[in-house]
Amino acid sequence: MTTDDEDVRREQNYQKATSAGINWSRKPPNDFSASVLSSPELQLISVIWGEMLLWLYIVISGTVLWVDFGTGCDYSVNKCGAWSDGDVQIGVLSTCFSKVENVGYREQPDAYNCSGFSVGTLVRMLAIIHTIDTINNSSFLPGVRLGYYICDTCSDASRAIQSTEHMLATNGSWFGQCALNQMPRVKVIIGPRYSEVALIVARLLALYMVPQISTSASAEALSDRQRFPAFLRTVPSDIHQTKALAKLMSHFKWDWVGVVYGDDDYGQNAFQGFVADAQVENVCVAFKERLPYNLNSMDIDTKIRELANKIRNSSAKVVLLILKEELVRKLFDKMIQQNISRTWIASDSWSMSQETAQMDGINQVGNILGFSFITGPNPGFEEYLQDLSIPPGAENKFIEQYKQMGASKDYLTTTVNIRTAYGERMAVLSIAHALKKLLKCNETACAGDTNFPPWMLLKELKNIRFTLEDQTFYYDKLGSFNSGYDLINWERNMSNGQRQFDVIGHYSNETIQINPGKPLDWGNTNNTIPVSTCSKACQAGTAKQLSKTSCCYNCTECLEGTYSNMTNALNCLPCENGTWSLKGSTNCSAKREVYWEWTGAQAIVLLTFSLIGFLFLFINLIIYCVYRGSPVINQAGGYICIPIMVGLALSYVSVILFIGKPDLHICMARQVLYALGFALTISCILVKALRTFLAFLPQYGQPRVKKVYHPPVLITCGTLLQVLICVFSLIYDPPSVKPETNNQTMEIMFQCKEGSGKGFPSMLVYNALLALICFALAFKGRKVPQRFNETGHIILSMLIYLFVWVCFIPVYAANIPERYSIQAAAILVSTYGIIFCHFTPKWYMALCKKKEEVTVEAYIARACNNRFSVDSGMSNTSGTPESLRSKTGSQTTMNSNDTGVCSTECRVFVLNVENSSNKHPTMRRRLRRRSI
Repeated sequence: MTTDDEDVRREQNYQKATSAGINWSRKPPNDFSASVLSSPELQLISVIWGEMLLWLYIVISGTVLWVDFGTGCDYSVNKCGAWSDGDVQIGVLSTCFSKVENVGYREQPDAYNCSGFSVGTLVRMLAIIHTIDTINNSSFLPGVRLGYYICDTCSDASRAIQSTEHMLATNGSWFGQCALNQMPRVKVIIGPRYSEVALIVARLLALYMVPQISTSASAEALSDRQRFPAFLRTVPSDIHQTKALAKLMSHFKWDWVGVVYGDDDYGQNAFQGFVADAQVENVCVAFKERLPYNLNSMDIDTKIRELANKIRNSSAKVVLLILKEELVRKLFDKMIQQNISRTWIASDSWSMSQETAQMDGINQVGNILGFSFITGPNPGFEEYLQDLSIPPGAENKFIEQYKQMGASKDYLTTTVNIRTAYGERMAVLSIAHALKKLLKCNETACAGDTNFPPWMLLKELKNIRFTLEDQTFYYDKLGSFNSGYDLINWERNMSNGQRQFDVIGHYSNETIQINPGKPLDWGNTNNTIPVSTCSKACQAGTAKQLSKTSCCYNCTECLEGTYSNMTNALNCLPCENGTWSLKGSTNCSAKREVYWEWTGAQAIVLLTFSLIGFLFLFINLIIYCVYRGSPVINQAGGYICIPIMVGLALSYVSVILFIGKPDLHICMARQVLYALGFALTISCILVKALRTFLAFLPQYGQPRVKKVYHPPVLITCGTLLQVLICVFSLIYDPPSVKPETNNQTMEIMFQCKEGSGKGFPSMLVYNALLALICFALAFKGRKVPQRFNETGHIILSMLIYLFVWVCFIPVYAANIPERYSIQAAAILVSTYGIIFCHFTPKWYMALCKKKEEVTVEAYIARACNNRFSVDSGMSNTSGTPESLRSKTGSQTTMNSNDTGVCSTECRVFVLNVENSSNKHPTMRRRLRRRSI
């Protein structure tokens, strides 16, 4: 055969396969070795092989049955469990039995032995019979009687194919022997229930275009119109269910869940769909486990035990079970044994399982929520179940099996939720509406022929639309009813220890609506929603720091200037419009202006000490005025005390200017007032120190030095130099108001900025230089006798001043916000040091000593007492004041040292008094008459 002939043959085979319902995504490749290079083509080949194996099975089985057995193969109706004759036969593939016994040990093609009778599935099957009887007893299809032919698949695909062959038999022979346009007795098949079995049956029925309607098979693969053109269902596709499951978990904020699914097509497709939808809803899979679909699997118990351990050890508190109900019951048995409680999410395959809800200890497994297909009423069905009987001319081995159980007549209505059979009712009604159109029925008769090929009924089914209970039903273009889901809560019945189904919400159009009038019982102390998260929720003020798994994250506080006002924020938002926020803030706000308010604690302290300082100065001024002619005042400096008090007062004013919101003028004034005030004060003290220093100079040096001793000139020059420094600082390095912000606070601190940092230090350096000169002069004259000695006071006050401001230097250099409060405190300490060292001792002398102790004679006499005595007739004492002579008239010798000391003390005192000569000329004249 040539290559061209090979291509023609491949093309013909491709067209035949396409017409038979096989889904080729592309033509078979010429080179098989090239086709296996890519995974999509591998998937295509697997699909092709699946279709070929099915074809091979059908052909071989049909050939063997036809050739070897001929008419000896029995395809009579009594091979199935229930039937009733009619003009149009409806086939039903039921699952009243849950499994096939010993299917793995079959050696011959003998009959299947089924076990695990389920009354729940029995009720679904009886709903079909009841609906058929209701239609037959009505005039909906006048002159046409519907019959049924019910076979049980036992949840096994092989048994389902066998049952389907029986249904498609024509006149006792297999339908596959005949041409494709033959007309079998069964025109439509309802079922099977499970997607795994429905997929196999749908492949077979697609060959002959026999309509198939499933009431619960929801696998998305069945929506493929090319592979399954004859498949319809009265339920939505799993593509909607997985979205509903993901949205349910998102609604309750469960983002860390486990998933258990079966290894059949339904379970695997539903799991893959859920994972995709969960990612959209930010739900993560904590663990996944696949269980064998077949209950006869040898390792099923081992798998269940391992799964129980995994669930117990997992941090996920919510587990989704995409399993058939028999597997769920096996798992729950293990959960009850190990006392494991979780929140279980049920797929539609077991969400309304009455047998599971009636398990012993079912209340111990935890909360159970799930989605079920839309349920509804079936009028007269409850009475039908209570008076269950087999009509004449019909046979029903399933009813006989049930009656052998010896159950009461209301057992089915009390143990099974009959509303779950709503899908079966819809399937029969859709068939009836399609037949009515196909047979051209009116109110009295149906004109059409009931012996029609199945594909004609399929055509009408795809186009029917009918209304029931104010709701319109139809098959969409993918063959599904998109009626949504009911959200079911398995409510605890504490009286009998079982569960009862409660519809608490609905899902449709990708929206979950929960009935607010039915609060859920979560089974915990505070009836709070269980938490199943990989990480705790990030509160407002924090943001997620994601890891490799989107649901697992760390919560980080929002930085300064950012905020988050919602839980689980992905990012912190920046503050806008000049607002600010602290670390971990939930909002932004304007910063608060901060300065030394008059009512603040620091301001009150500074103001109090400043006022006390003013009070001291006022008291000193009063004492000065009262005792202005006394030696005490003269010793204190006489009129020099006035500028000292003025300088100290300026310093106190500068401290007060630190209080309140600063502006440019206050910033300029407060430093200038401080600098000038202290320059004036220290200049005056410098004059006093210089006066003492001059007293120690030799007699020959005094006239020359005394020429420069002009106190007013010295004070003026000392202060004027500081004035010049201040003027230059204000011109070339002026201060400014600087709002200082700190990212760690919500405050804007208004403070004065001292220019470029040259002007204010120059003021400090100049005052410190004056203080050093004072200290040096006072230290030089420290040996003056105690009575006239002010050097100690000067030394102490200057040491205080220098120490305080030396300590202030690193504070100022560090540029910390507290430097201004420290500067104000330094000013107060310096001023109080001068007051206590220079004025307080004079207050004591003026107020507390006797009057005679403060006269001029007393000062001089006490100064020289016990050091020498003077005889009134001694020539060498002519130079001493008369008051120094002995009042007793006794003669005493005077050595030169004592004379020198006395003369030195007298000279100091003369200088003290001379400073006050302008105000006290009388005292000056008296002193000159008595001076040396």
